[in-house]
Amino acid sequence: MTYELWVLLGAVLMGLVHLSAASFSFKAQVGNAYTVGARDEGLQPTGVSGRLYRANANFLETFPYFAVCVLVVHMTGAEGALSFWGCTIYIAGRALFLPLYAIGVPWIRTFSWNAATLGLVLVGVQVFWPGAA
Repeated sequence: MTYELWVLLGAVLMGLVHLSAASFSFKAQVGNAYTVGARDEGLQPTGVSGRLYRANANFLETFPYFAVCVLVVHMTGAEGALSFWGCTIYIAGRALFLPLYAIGVPWIRTFSWNAATLGLVLVGVQVFWPGAA
């Protein structure tokens, strides 16, 4: 299995961490009775729970693009330095994003998002420039 596919699998696991953090923090906020019920009241997460919920939503906004780029790179055999470093930067930026968002660090959190997005772009560029370094 290629490095890029390993990172994709790691990103899937990271997505599960995002989902679990948001879910468990909301359950802690509103109680088990609400989370196992029909949720007709429409309660929304707030505070740290709200930030974890938004971080999960943010992850889900970029993950499909990353997954497609990695799969296209793999299927076309275009792996190279750009996809390697792009995957590394994406996963590192995303790994930093969740805790930074949870504790409410604004500028560095945005930088980690920008880094992850740059990584995603590098993986995509690898598809169109397979001979790149």
